[in-house]
Amino acid sequence: MFDHVKFGVRDYEASKAFYLKALAPLGVVAGAEGAPSYGIELHAQGGEVSLCLFHTHEKPAHLHLAFVASTRAQVEAFYRAALQAGGKDNGPPGLRPQYHAGYFAAFVIDPDGHNIEAVCHEREA
Repeated sequence: MFDHVKFGVRDYEASKAFYLKALAPLGVVAGAEGAPSYGIELHAQGGEVSLCLFHTHEKPAHLHLAFVASTRAQVEAFYRAALQAGGKDNGPPGLRPQYHAGYFAAFVIDPDGHNIEAVCHEREA
């Protein structure tokens, strides 16, 4: 559905470091990068869809971004990496049956207050 999603961050270097570390367990890497006002593209290795962040002086509205994880172990690794990168807990890894029986997710708050999620939709065998 998306080609890219771009949003502003207040501390470009802190947010870039956070997203690179937090999303590494999901296979996300840095792509093209320009001046902070242009920003950086983050994408899955070999992928074409990107998440772009750039520096802004405006106060960004809070977002909820959910990233696909192939396994529950990736969700857990994302959560650990995001906390180590300075994220704040907003829901540890676990089942969220209110969404569906196999919805396994973790939530963290990024440096700008955005709710960042990794979710695996696969039911355990």
